[in-house]
Amino acid sequence: MVVVLLVGAWVGGRHSEWLPGPLRDALVGDGDTAVVQEAIDRVHDTYYREIPKSALADDAIAGVVAKLGDRFSNYFDPSEYKRFKDAQNSEFSGVGLQVARHPKGLRVDAVYDGSPAKRAGLRPGDVIVAADGHDLAGMSQDASVALVKGPPGSEVRLTWVRDGRRHTKTVSRSTVTVPVVASQLRTDGGCKVGVVRLSQFSSGAHAEVYAALRKLQKRGAKVFVLDLRDNGGGLVSEAQLIASAFLKDGPIVTTRGRAVKEQTLRATGDPVVPKAPVAVLVNSGTASASEIVTGALQDRDRAKVVGTETFGKGVFQEVLELSNGGALDITAGQYFTPKGRNLGGKGVSKGKGIVPDVRAKDDPKTRKDEGLDRAMAVAGAKCPS
Repeated sequence: MVVVLLVGAWVGGRHSEWLPGPLRDALVGDGDTAVVQEAIDRVHDTYYREIPKSALADDAIAGVVAKLGDRFSNYFDPSEYKRFKDAQNSEFSGVGLQVARHPKGLRVDAVYDGSPAKRAGLRPGDVIVAADGHDLAGMSQDASVALVKGPPGSEVRLTWVRDGRRHTKTVSRSTVTVPVVASQLRTDGGCKVGVVRLSQFSSGAHAEVYAALRKLQKRGAKVFVLDLRDNGGGLVSEAQLIASAFLKDGPIVTTRGRAVKEQTLRATGDPVVPKAPVAVLVNSGTASASEIVTGALQDRDRAKVVGTETFGKGVFQEVLELSNGGALDITAGQYFTPKGRNLGGKGVSKGKGIVPDVRAKDDPKTRKDEGLDRAMAVAGAKCPS
């Protein structure tokens, strides 16, 4: 029996082409799977220079994911996945940047005050093209960010481009306090406007938003602006809770996918601001969970949307760990607003996003915040007497 098993394993693993179809499938999987393994074996055995089978397997998996043509789906090989998890575990440790994917690397959208990046001289609009000698062009955003982030006290050598010129500096990482919620009381035409800016939908963000709204109400705010500009999203559960600050009941978002059960998330609890006029301020950096909240408030006629078209990310991902220590970050489903609109893209192409009710765009030549001024005017136009 032992001899039979050993021979079967040797034949099935090295010479599966000798086996009859049903027996071959039983030992090494179906024909499609077998031919992939056969190709890896042939390249490993024949190519003029030796390449480890593990590297060939990594490249094969990466090729499958790349062929999806889905900008949100990625394959992390074991070392990349370890860096990714390390970066996730040190959520507030890094250089203090808010970034977005760019063909050449990472575009800097915001630099946090007092951060290592601020001290190093990085500015919004810079494009980080390399980290510790690794060229970021063509890498996924998650993989690129994992190279930049790291534990406090460690260093990373960053190269960025500004106005066609390259700059390189070694930056010491530190624990960075990311301002999730910022609020202020403004006045527009005699109406007190409460402005709440949310930077990300991180765990517990809804509690900070609720507290800011209640504080502004006590200070006399009659209308509100929810500023979601350059908010790239986060947890869907937080989007549900933050939309619930303005909606008493009813649907907020529906998720659908082949391998995930369709689910509709609804408003929960008593809204903090049940009736006061609201404007949601957005731009091209408003994505994912931010678009869920914006779409829900727009579809339910609870708020006017002000700004420019949003990013258009109507899909969500699941991280699937693999036996080799790597992981697939795969698009698993789509988001739909209460009126059934998909936010766009399907992971393959850029979606339309959400079209604002009132268009407003900042002029980079001025120091004014034209978008916020317009949102305040839209909300203030319905100020209760």
